[in-house]
Amino acid sequence: MTAVTNARSRSPPPFLTGERIFLEVHGEAVAVALPLHTTRYPLYAGNVSREFEIGPVRVGGGQLFLIAGPCVIESEAHVRTMADAIQRITSDLGVPCIFKASYDKANRTSVSSFRGPGLVEGTAILRRLAESTGLPILTDVHEPGHCEIAAEGADVLQIPAFLCRQTDLLVAAGRTGRAINVKKGQFVAPWDMRHAVEKVGSTGNTRTFLTERGASFGYNNLVVDMRSLAIMRAFAPVVFDGTHSVQIPSGANGVSGGQPEFIPLLARAAVAAGVDGLFLEVHDNPAEAKSDGANALDLKNLKPLLDTLLAIHNAANIAAPV
Repeated sequence: MTAVTNARSRSPPPFLTGERIFLEVHGEAVAVALPLHTTRYPLYAGNVSREFEIGPVRVGGGQLFLIAGPCVIESEAHVRTMADAIQRITSDLGVPCIFKASYDKANRTSVSSFRGPGLVEGTAILRRLAESTGLPILTDVHEPGHCEIAAEGADVLQIPAFLCRQTDLLVAAGRTGRAINVKKGQFVAPWDMRHAVEKVGSTGNTRTFLTERGASFGYNNLVVDMRSLAIMRAFAPVVFDGTHSVQIPSGANGVSGGQPEFIPLLARAAVAAGVDGLFLEVHDNPAEAKSDGANALDLKNLKPLLDTLLAIHNAANIAAPV
């Protein structure tokens, strides 16, 4: 999917024009209305790569990739078990995979909630995991001072949705040279995420992608506007987070609740709409997970879900005009 000026053009325009942008979705031009004030800014400023590699995973190359793992490092033994299981499933299906886990969940609802092993120990665990499995590793960073240390154990640094506007954090992450995944804030319009891309790009780091994880809809609720996938994909590769999108933020007596039964539905819709990758928090026992178990995908459901998503992805690509 690229931004186009008309149905036949394949080149992204340097600027938005009028009150609409035209996006190519599976080969067809689709007009998207934007607020008038957004039309003054560049849609694609050239400070992000449309395709790039993270180890063996190619982002933006047309093959659907997966980011998967538990929310937080519960123990070294647990992340190894999860990484081995996810790697077997994705290898059998031919799905490029990045393993994810957090060393510190600094944005838990309650002060008493489990946060993880911390920066130093967590980074060491992730580094050993990468060495033993060969998997690229993603972890999230919450402070600029954490970026250099976290980069020692991770191939991708993730900017949490709540922090996607924090300039110092985005710049510090970009300066590490690692690939950067910026979660779209629940309060941010999709076209405004180009500013986060530009902040990372100001460091000379062009390996940035964006992840949609739902938008606030009243209190303790999220909805997903599938238009955001096409809009953001006009200026960066885009991943859809099918697990945090079904979260009920802070809605379960001091922790976040969730509706995991809707993970497959939203993931199917996102792949049909067009994305570069999927983000799924996966746990072998969600009921006992130490963080975000209420919106996690049960490990036993990962393979059947991926089977379905690959079929949709392949069908959408076959249906798209050449």
